[in-house]
Amino acid sequence: MIVSFEQVGLAYEAGVESLKDVNFTLEEGEFRFLTGPSGAGKTSFLKLIYLALKPTRGKMTLFGEDVTNAARESLPPLRRRIGVVFQEFRLLDHLTAFENVALPMKVAGVNQQQYREDVRELLNWVGLGSRLDALPQTLSGGEKQRVALARALVSKPDLILADEPTGNVDPQMGEKIMKLFVELNKLGAAVIVATHDLQLVEALGKKTMRLEGGRLHDEPMPARKRGRAR
Repeated sequence: MIVSFEQVGLAYEAGVESLKDVNFTLEEGEFRFLTGPSGAGKTSFLKLIYLALKPTRGKMTLFGEDVTNAARESLPPLRRRIGVVFQEFRLLDHLTAFENVALPMKVAGVNQQQYREDVRELLNWVGLGSRLDALPQTLSGGEKQRVALARALVSKPDLILADEPTGNVDPQMGEKIMKLFVELNKLGAAVIVATHDLQLVEALGKKTMRLEGGRLHDEPMPARKRGRAR
């Protein structure tokens, strides 16, 4: 099991819970969509999984380890097994596409000789093999998102979390990005994608859960529609 929540609650301030009694499991190789209105807690839910937040109550396990009250020094090895793709890209403007993708490996102390080819291969895979030396300000929104995706994948994560990954790109680029997530899932990574784009959800026909009022609900499996990402 990759992730398990048991009666998890999360309160930011004044004791008001943004997540309430959340029960959730994610198995190896699963693909899940996370939907819900703005402010429903989707980003908070993902932050709990990638250990940026701790639950206020309940129990949370990650890769079989109880992380509910885990010591800070025990978290980095778990975080390295997770790739996170943010809506706002979070690229460093003074670094090239290659350097942005390589950053997690550099921070982890890996020798450049060991990751150089992996970074090149990833940028080729997302269609940016000719933009290795490009700075973020010269890239389109779709190109920036693909650089961010490659950066999330460079450490070969077991779990990929994406928070509105198509929110800042056009529909055609959104489809391409979603197809990349599907391919990564086929290669063995578990994937959770938080999105408002219900058309993409319907097009892919994957398991879907919905957050509303701080509570998580499983949605019926959507019927796949033609004409969008498949």
